[in-house]
Amino acid sequence: MRRILSIDGGGIKGVFPASFLASLEDAIGDRIANYFDLIVGTSTGGIIALGLGMGLTAKEILSFYESEGQKIFRQTPILSNLKRIGSAKYSAKPLQKALESTFGDKRLWESKVRLVIPAMNIDTGEVHVFKTPHKPNYIRDYTERAVDVALGTAAAPTFFRTHVTNSGTPIIDGGVWANNPVGVAVVEAIGVLNWPRDELKVLSLGCTSTPIHVGVARFLPMGIGYWGPRITEVFMAGQSSQALGTASLLAGSENLIRISPTVPNKYSLDGIKEIRSLMGLGKTEASKTFRNLDAVFFTEHAEPFVPFRTM
Repeated sequence: MRRILSIDGGGIKGVFPASFLASLEDAIGDRIANYFDLIVGTSTGGIIALGLGMGLTAKEILSFYESEGQKIFRQTPILSNLKRIGSAKYSAKPLQKALESTFGDKRLWESKVRLVIPAMNIDTGEVHVFKTPHKPNYIRDYTERAVDVALGTAAAPTFFRTHVTNSGTPIIDGGVWANNPVGVAVVEAIGVLNWPRDELKVLSLGCTSTPIHVGVARFLPMGIGYWGPRITEVFMAGQSSQALGTASLLAGSENLIRISPTVPNKYSLDGIKEIRSLMGLGKTEASKTFRNLDAVFFTEHAEPFVPFRTM
């Protein structure tokens, strides 16, 4: 059996999957990463995936969000925000400092598990998917610092500046095309790694979900002034639905478990005031689902990952 963990993007809402995984670790008494053959994460999910790959426990990753979230998404005075309408909402320096303190100089090849981290190259308009060297021909990314991979996949437009890699490639958040990366995960498993579909078990974690609210646009031909603030929500919902459909079709719906509780519209990408609430929600969901997950994902360790390339 091959087990896959997929984690959505969602800014500070990554506290939910981090808390969920930390609670599972408490229940099984072991590191989550020991049980998965492939971990895929976008944006905040990419940071969690990298943390697990680099040997952190889910509890340590949750502590990262608790201690650093307030600094990364520090609110600035109204006047300062008005001056920065034409620039990113937040400086990337606190995020970079926090990541460097957490990951040090570790490189992608040092991951203890196969990783796939979506991003996008804005020079070419092409997707840029960071991957550990789990295939002999994966030679592009394995020397990248975990810090740079994290900054690239989390460089959400309007929130943080574009991240430029050491090779000069301008990278933005993978959420612009794969905020829910479960489709990417299953394509990697079946199409690249050639794992049989009937051997796959996939756990897909969202950062909570909210119903789409488009109001009068259901009936009236509203313009950009109305759709502008809502269109990202619509795109994200459509992408997630497509990704889940792709994964279900390829791997079989019976082999896919999706956990992303539907909640009122109280959580936002930078809503640091709700960190404690998200932590509680993650713990609650883990308690509700542990029995079913334990039988599928946590009966035995995954085979050790040996990279094809190292430094």
